[in-house]
Amino acid sequence: RKVMNIRIGFWLLCLISLVACKGKTSGVQDTLFSGVIRVAVDETLSPLAEDEIAVFEAQYNQTGIVPIYTSEVDAITLLLRDSVRWVLATRPLSGDELESFHSNKFFPESIKIATDGVALIVNRQNADSIFNVSTLKKIFSGEITRWNQLSADSKLGEIQVVFDHRNSSTVRYVLDSICGWGNLSDRCHAAGTNRDVIEYVTRTPGAMGVIGVNWISDEQDSLCRDFRKEIQVARISRAELPTYGNSYQPYQYYLYTGQYPLSRDIYILLNDPRSALPTGLTSFFAGARGQRIILKAGLLPATMPVNIVNVRDQL
Repeated sequence: RKVMNIRIGFWLLCLISLVACKGKTSGVQDTLFSGVIRVAVDETLSPLAEDEIAVFEAQYNQTGIVPIYTSEVDAITLLLRDSVRWVLATRPLSGDELESFHSNKFFPESIKIATDGVALIVNRQNADSIFNVSTLKKIFSGEITRWNQLSADSKLGEIQVVFDHRNSSTVRYVLDSICGWGNLSDRCHAAGTNRDVIEYVTRTPGAMGVIGVNWISDEQDSLCRDFRKEIQVARISRAELPTYGNSYQPYQYYLYTGQYPLSRDIYILLNDPRSALPTGLTSFFAGARGQRIILKAGLLPATMPVNIVNVRDQL
């Protein structure tokens, strides 16, 4: 991660230099596979974005991508203000947003590139790691507030629900897809980032964290493996009586079959009337190499076939 920060700093200096020189050298612009641009990324998707951008820059060494990792709301606001031309998010542009662009003679696109999910994590000491969707709604709305309401013998006390950011895509997903646009309990709080959520759950036995799947789904990434050692990934069921057999974790196979209930799509939001570097980056994400990176990350690629292997659970 330190190397990534150094690289971002280097390209940010290049971007500043490019902007400074623009007044003296008109026509210095990014092309399909050269130049330096800023992009906005929902912080929930930052592990995937980092992997994709690193490979893209290695393949096209005349490019520099400077990612701004922020909340989904703020990322899309940057696009609407024309501060960036490329956003990685978990929803397409809305009708009102498209109308705003069209009124200014811009015609952006929402390109689906993958399916991932929202993962729920609990502390290693917690015996409760299987939930159904209706129980989750009661937890998020504040109807259920203590672990002994789920298991009578639990000594963990209050359920402490933690998100990354109040404007994040995970909060929007919980409100939209679990709570039916009801209100979140005031017991829910924001930790700052997905990494902060994982760290909070690691040290807090009564916590339940809500994070993006790609923070824990890449089995080849040492950081993901370390995270998985520190927490439990909850199993989620649609059934009223959830059991091990009818509940699922957010593995690639269960995203593919639709058995994992908390899935969502990933989109590139593109406003690039010149078809320059933002378009080149989009074609990479949606192309064969970019889709293989998504597959390796444990997510479901949008344009690449998935090989299904039957693996028997070892109990």
